[in-house]
Parts: sequence; C-alpha cells; structure tokens
Amino acid sequence: MSHTAALLQITGLQHRYGEQVVIDNLSLQLAEGEIGCLLGSSGCGKTTVLRCIAGFEHAQGGRIEVAGITLSAPGQHMPPERRRIGMVFQDYALFPHLDIASNIAFGLRGASAAESAARVDELLELIGLAGRGKRYPHEISGGQQQRVALARALAPRPRLLLLDEPFSNLDVELRERLSQEVRNILKQSGTTAILVTHDQNEAFAVADKVGVMRAGRIEQWDAPYRLYHQPETRYVADFIGQGAFLPGRALDSHTVEMELGVLQSLSPIDCQDPAPMQILLRPDDVVHDDASELTAEVVNRIFRGAEFIYTLRLASGAEVLSLVPSHHNHAIGERIGIRIDADHVVTFRAGQP
Repeated sequence: MSHTAALLQITGLQHRYGEQVVIDNLSLQLAEGEIGCLLGSSGCGKTTVLRCIAGFEHAQGGRIEVAGITLSAPGQHMPPERRRIGMVFQDYALFPHLDIASNIAFGLRGASAAESAARVDELLELIGLAGRGKRYPHEISGGQQQRVALARALAPRPRLLLLDEPFSNLDVELRERLSQEVRNILKQSGTTAILVTHDQNEAFAVADKVGVMRAGRIEQWDAPYRLYHQPETRYVADFIGQGAFLPGRALDSHTVEMELGVLQSLSPIDCQDPAPMQILLRPDDVVHDDASELTAEVVNRIFRGAEFIYTLRLASGAEVLSLVPSHHNHAIGERIGIRIDADHVVTFRAGQP
C-alpha cells in the first residue's frame, strides 16, 4: 500500500466559526482502499473535517484532493453533488415509505432499470440481506438498517465514503459486531472510507489508520498498533488504551531505570537531557508472576470474564495496572508477584505535553 498514490490528500486545512478555530492546519492522506478514522472527544473538530470533505462546509484554508481532483482550495469550492462522495449518518435517514431495495436504489438516478436492479441485488448480497429487498425499514433490526444505509451510500460507487459516528445509536454488543461487518463490507467492495468516532474500540475495529484529534489538530496519524505501543505525544498515550506513568531515568540510549527495574528499549531513547522522565506502562506490560521477588498490593480489580484488570500499588505508593488471566483470582489487599515484560518502552520528559 505504501507505493499507492494517496486517494485522499488533505493539506493544511483551516476552518473557523467566527473567532473560534475549529480545524487548525490539519493534514492527512489515505491510500486507495484504506479505511481511515478521526478519533477524538466531542468538540475536537472531527465532524467538521468530514463536512469540509463532503463540501457542506467551505474550508477557509488548505486543500482537499480526491483521486487527484481538487475539491477545495483557496478560491475553489466544488459543490457537494459533484464530489462523488458517499455519506452515512448516525441516524441512517432511510426513507420509511420505501422498501429496502428502493432505499438502496435511491442514489442510482440516471441508471437504467436493469442496471439499477443488478446493482441493488449485488449490494443486498454484500450486506447479507439477499432476497429481502421487499421489506421495509421498520421490519428489520437496527443493525440491518445501518447496513442498508451503507449499501445506499455505496450504490453509486463513490470515490470516497464518509461515515459520521455510524454506530452511536446502537447498543455496545451490536456496535462491536457491526463495526467488524462494516469493515468487511468496505474491504470486499474496495471502498476508501473515513469514519468519525469518539469510541476507541470502534476506531481500532474498523480502521487501517487512525488520527487522534485534539483541538482541531491531529496529534498522531498512524496504525492502531503504533498508537497504542508507540504514542508520539503524552496526550495520545493518555487517550489511547489504559496505562500508568512511572518516574525513571535513562541509563543510555536503549536502557531506562525505574522502580520496577531496568528496561531495554528496542527503539532509541532521547537521553541527551538528564531531566527525569515518565515511563508509560500498559496493563499488558505488567505480568503476574508468582515466582517473582518483586511484589505489589492489589488495591482494585475489574473482572472482565477472561481476565482481570488489577490496580496494583508498588512500594513507593505509585500504582500500575496489570492484565491477568481470570483464573488468577486475588483479593483486594493481597500481595502478588509481578515482572515487567515491555517490548515498547515509551518515555516522555516530565512536563512534556
């Protein structure tokens, strides 16, 4: 994929409402067939980025290009209906008086009846609703309605598909299942897409690349694995996953020392500055080991079925989290043996944003 030219290229995007800057010099690119996600808390500007790509908002600076065609640039604004961009909203907006087949066919204006029917059948097959085109939206489940909304957006073969918090009206279990299904549908159809969500699990389940947004900027645009294991900023480290920061210091460019011992880092550590550093430990870095001489006190526990997340207090009073298989059932107040098993040593200077 790395050699593919970007299908979506956003460079230096700026947008404000009055004095309030909503998008602040934002850039990203997405290759053809990739699924991207803008992830962030409400008010960070992620939906505004989608609206600028769709053409519903006039960006005040920067460029948006899709498949080499400029959609938006200083003095240039292609109207939404000419952009060949599909959109799926959180409320689906299916037409209640039209059956499923007619809902999907709605975007196929200009196609012959035969072409339209063939495309609708193809999409019903893709979304797992073959043979059910005559049903009405109220006769199918919320998850099925969402898949129909997706099929309707895919029908005219958009260059790019935008999904705005598409699962927010569904319960947690259905969201998890549907996010997997939507990824599979997008991949099978070879669709390039951008999803907006505040839900990290959803972002990780659907997207190839995730941009963590904060105050109109992207802090890091990366694969989910790298966001979790190699966050570039303290904000990303805090926002993605769980974890705890412990004080430590660098011994050399690949070694740090902290309360739980000496850690070797695969990637080099900036050790020019003798200032103290904070070391990020994820729950999967702290391993329960009965044979270890190093112990910690269980101060809290969350049972997750297959595993516990223990909050452990160290000798210094600092606390870390540990992910432990659930057959290791320990009471609050008990001391357990632990060891550190961290491939990715993530450090931040004390006071680094």
